[in-house]
Amino acid sequence: MANGHPLTNVQQRDMNAVLHPYTPLHKLHELGPLVMGHGKGVYLYDTQGKEYIEGMSGLWCAGLGFGDEEMIDAATEQMRTLPYYHLFGGKGIEPAIELAEKLKEIAPVPISKVFYTSSGSEANDTQVKLAWYYNNALGRPQKKKIISRVKAYHGVTVMAASLTGLPGNHKGWDLPVDRVLHTDCPHYYRFGLEGESEAEFVARIAKSLKDMIEREGPDTIAAFIAEPVMGAGGVLVPPSAYFAAIEPILREHDILIIADEVINGFGRTGNWWGSQSVGMTPTTISAAKQLTAAYAPLGAVLVPEEVYQAYVDHSSQLGSFGHGFTYGGHPVGCALGVKAIEIYQRRNIVEQVRALTPTFEARLAQVKDHPLVGEVRNSGLMGAVELVADKKTKRSFDPAHGVAPQLARFLEGHGAVLRAIGDSIAFCPPMIITKDELNELFNRFEKALADTEAHVSKNGLRAV
Repeated sequence: MANGHPLTNVQQRDMNAVLHPYTPLHKLHELGPLVMGHGKGVYLYDTQGKEYIEGMSGLWCAGLGFGDEEMIDAATEQMRTLPYYHLFGGKGIEPAIELAEKLKEIAPVPISKVFYTSSGSEANDTQVKLAWYYNNALGRPQKKKIISRVKAYHGVTVMAASLTGLPGNHKGWDLPVDRVLHTDCPHYYRFGLEGESEAEFVARIAKSLKDMIEREGPDTIAAFIAEPVMGAGGVLVPPSAYFAAIEPILREHDILIIADEVINGFGRTGNWWGSQSVGMTPTTISAAKQLTAAYAPLGAVLVPEEVYQAYVDHSSQLGSFGHGFTYGGHPVGCALGVKAIEIYQRRNIVEQVRALTPTFEARLAQVKDHPLVGEVRNSGLMGAVELVADKKTKRSFDPAHGVAPQLARFLEGHGAVLRAIGDSIAFCPPMIITKDELNELFNRFEKALADTEAHVSKNGLRAV
């Protein structure tokens, strides 16, 4: 039984065999899993046949939706031609070469080489190893600390989870490891002081970063990693002056600037790269997710020539560049990456995101005055609605009440899927969504918001 209803056969099989990631396991036993059967376009259908609008692109990644025939054909053709090979020992495969060439063409800064991984977590984990390798190559063995940010999300490997600035990724896991520091989150609504202007907020957190670097010692800091727009922290859009304020501090001390474009990249924010939307100028870049539109796992690290040459020099001393993954540069994944970028370009997906953004923003604005809503925010077609117990004071709900997760469950009842992140509900629909489909997603969200208001009032959840 789950939620008072008997489990279907497939739900029971799931409960008997699958350990679910990022899931309150005790709640899963109460509520049961939602098992999806198939998808087409922006719609998903569970194994009972119920239809849902997919409002999160899965996990921020299914930018072309489900069942795209061109992507299916590209995967099928590559599987027939060469289903697997690797890049170790100087081996090459044409899809990996072609994708690297395309990534160099569209990169927001000059890029020399592309290193492949299987995921965004692996890409960010690799970024740390490469930063250490780079500084060893330059004779700076003490320059190894990585600065991340509170509320950042960079993945789930031991190092990527350490870079992440969310308590749920650390508690119970003996994380973060040493060499990782966390500076301020650039979310003005939540972390700006009373009476502090946005410009003053930026100046304060930039000084805080500078003070951290000086306190730790600039010669010990290897890199600074940042999502242009923070994703799993709640879709947090930095003030427009943020990166312009902090980048000179980082460059003054020869600290690498790593852009985690895993969620932002390939059109999501209305530009090819999130860094272009927020005025960030990275040294190196991590990419994944919409790199293949989620039709296969693939990640990548993009590095400039001067950094690559340091790798060459160091590997000549050591005898080899000793890093890589079995499935990094998988030919099917790379073929899908090539096809995805081709589709983004040919179908003008970036322009489509820009064209839909005013509708997205208008629908967010419509819920801004709701008693439960503290802030709405977005960059292109990724956004969030932050729920509050007290609109005037910005007081959050007691996490034990699970208000945002309850809204997400109400929404599933209305036939749409969004994601509860802390006190926020995140939106990240497939970039192929139409204006009518986007409006229908918000119509269903507004019904769930009304249900949540009734739930909060009935149960007295606003009480301090």
